[in-house]
Amino acid sequence: MGIAGDIALILVAALVGGIIAQRLGVPLILGYILAGVAVGPSTGGISVSDAHDIELLAEIGVALLLFTIGLEFSLRELAPVRRVALIGTPIQLALTAFFGYGLGRLLGFGWEEAVWFGAILSVSSTAVVLKSLGEQGVMGTLSSKVIVGMLIVQDLAIVPMIILLPQLRNLGEGAQEVGVAGLEAALFIAAMALFGARVFPWAMERIVGWGSRELFLISTVAIGIGIGYATYLFGLSFAFGAFVAGMVLSQSRYSHQALADVTPLRDVFTMLFFVSVGMLLDPAVLVEQAWVIAAVVVSLFVVKGLVFAGIVRTFGYGNIIPFAVGLGLFQVGEFSFVVAQLGVGLEAISESTYAVALSVAIVTMALTPFATRLAPVVYARYRRFRPREQMSSFNLPETGFSEHVVIGGYGRVGSFVARLLGRMGQDFVVIENNPQRSAAAGEAGVPVVYGDVTADAVLRAADVGRARLVILAIPDALGTRMAVERIKDLNPGARVVVRSESVEDLEELGSLGVYEAVQPEFEAGLELSRQALSHLGMEAAAVQRFSDQVRSEFYAPMNSASGENGDGLLAQLRRTSEMIGTEWLRLPGESGLAGRSIGEAEVRARTGVSVVAVVREHEVLPNPGPETYLEAGDVLGVLGTPDQRRTFRKTFGCVREETPAM
Repeated sequence: MGIAGDIALILVAALVGGIIAQRLGVPLILGYILAGVAVGPSTGGISVSDAHDIELLAEIGVALLLFTIGLEFSLRELAPVRRVALIGTPIQLALTAFFGYGLGRLLGFGWEEAVWFGAILSVSSTAVVLKSLGEQGVMGTLSSKVIVGMLIVQDLAIVPMIILLPQLRNLGEGAQEVGVAGLEAALFIAAMALFGARVFPWAMERIVGWGSRELFLISTVAIGIGIGYATYLFGLSFAFGAFVAGMVLSQSRYSHQALADVTPLRDVFTMLFFVSVGMLLDPAVLVEQAWVIAAVVVSLFVVKGLVFAGIVRTFGYGNIIPFAVGLGLFQVGEFSFVVAQLGVGLEAISESTYAVALSVAIVTMALTPFATRLAPVVYARYRRFRPREQMSSFNLPETGFSEHVVIGGYGRVGSFVARLLGRMGQDFVVIENNPQRSAAAGEAGVPVVYGDVTADAVLRAADVGRARLVILAIPDALGTRMAVERIKDLNPGARVVVRSESVEDLEELGSLGVYEAVQPEFEAGLELSRQALSHLGMEAAAVQRFSDQVRSEFYAPMNSASGENGDGLLAQLRRTSEMIGTEWLRLPGESGLAGRSIGEAEVRARTGVSVVAVVREHEVLPNPGPETYLEAGDVLGVLGTPDQRRTFRKTFGCVREETPAM
């Protein structure tokens, strides 16, 4: 059946490989790559008929992956990492290529072949790294932004690389072609900026106005793939064009729906890419050249990882970021296949060198998901040997703090919490590792310690050992987990409230002893639902009960992991809140309560409820006493069990209010 049969075979193999990987608890990427090995032409079993066609489809997967990344990352978010991306990445490419050249010479390559070998090793894998970060739920952290910025520049560097390498004996002519390519890239980006500001919004408004979900999906994919292909015709990278298209679309109000629609299609095509990578692997070469491949992989893991970590640290990024970048970008990338194939076609590298380079790339790609997960472990070990952390403080009292609140992070969430605590007269101190934010907090008179919230010395400077509460408002899942561990070591009794980045984090946070977690997207969605139900006429108490139930179910994994049971105080309070609720009732003119005081009517003795508030026109009477007289038309807030509130309604003829009158 040709390509249709090949795709069917790949889908089945990928499903089997994915299931096995899931059951073994390893990344799905590894299952897909092994599935590719199984159906590849070198294995000898059932194999695809034309691997080249699958490789072409896999390019669409890489393009869609970059397109969705562009949708998620706006230019504003990448702006803080532009220096390390634009300056640090070329330095990394040069240093890694030089290392690869030396490694090639040690393996007996000629000087020209060694240069090609170094270029092949210098580039990292955009597809594998982004997929690994997405599976770990750390996209959006500062570490991931640095990684994405450097990967984008690496992808751009492929263009001058494939121009200059064939001209090694005549670099002058190659330099002229690089200049032309740079001019073309500038023109393309300028055209895309104009398209994004003028043409694209107009076109999307028309398509959305037609009300066809199918046309919206097709138009979104057409933009990503079409612009990618236009970039390819322009002499640049297909995947880079798709990324630029995603960046343009991210400025639109339709970007979230576009991302939701394209994601399933992206996952299928990205799977094709990983399977195609496995199909390239020849197990025979892996066995014959095992020692060479192992030596290159180990040396690449160490040297390339150190180069990345050193450059990132040189540009001022500390804490876990150098570890995350070094361990995340050590592998050889998919665009290295393009360089290697070009070298074979020009007879600049031999078939055996090509096979070794290909095997090294695939092995390092397969190891990447495991390496990225090592970052917090390695960083924690490093901190034990290097506990000192650069820090400074502003506005701290000479006597220190006690029974105070420690706020980790002074971004939008942390600064809001700090302002509210300040207005309430509560003692607090902020920990912030961004120099600009910490300086701004200091200028505003906020007590602040500059440093990493995961460092013992910084936490001690904030007197976390005597803190009553710690609020972690940092949007970094890995950093949050490490900070909780350090805080619990220094103050086991401290209550820790954290910002959770995903549902998957809740169970682990509970096992670490987190007192409470807040998931911003869930809370926003729940509040919108509460407002909708209130406006639709549902009784306020029922809305509250419903939202409490949904919230309890959502955060159940964390409570379960924390070992909370029926004996815990928090569990008792939650169970009590479910048994006792507040209901808002209007007092009609014919009610026996109208014109009488609460004590005179013996409300508590006859019904068991307590009147906790009275709303009379625009006046609110909180906690009314027994001497308070009630009038027809008053709205009463009564507290009690469902049976007690039912008795009150029946006894005094009150009717429910749809929403609180306040």
